Amino acid sequence: MTAKPREPQPRSAAAVGCGTEIEYLSFFVDGQMFGLPLLSVQDVLDARTLTPIPLAPPEVAGALNLRGRIITAINTRRRLGLGGAAVEGRRMSVVVEHEGELYNLIVDRVGDVLHLSVEDCEENPATLDPMWRDLSTGIYRLENNLLVVLDVNKLLTFTT
Repeated sequence: MTAKPREPQPRSAAAVGCGTEIEYLSFFVDGQMFGLPLLSVQDVLDARTLTPIPLAPPEVAGALNLRGRIITAINTRRRLGLGGAAVEGRRMSVVVEHEGELYNLIVDRVGDVLHLSVEDCEENPATLDPMWRDLSTGIYRLENNLLVVLDVNKLLTFTT
């Protein structure tokens, strides 16, 4: 009697360890590179016209209609505590889902999809801006840049 081989059980990327890669969508705000797990990204859009939302928190830039759905647009610069404004024509959007709702993160520009090893992710350094530390799950030291990995849930959970 021959034993049947066991089917592999799915494991989280953190539990797999050596050689496991995670894909991140990179984007830039005020020259700083940030990343979101690619699985949390629904879409990437060019600049869209926003409808203002009265009495919304300062981080809320407005709302837009995307394929019949109303989506809240978040001013990522303001949410990350960065001043100034991007050149209007260069603005882009990353659409993510949070608690069953879609959100539009307004960024300066979108970069590449990066395939990074779980092992190379480092804890947030003590010198990282305290606001960013609270919103980040870790960093990657890349050849020419520091990638700050953002936690979508923390990024989109804020009080007025």
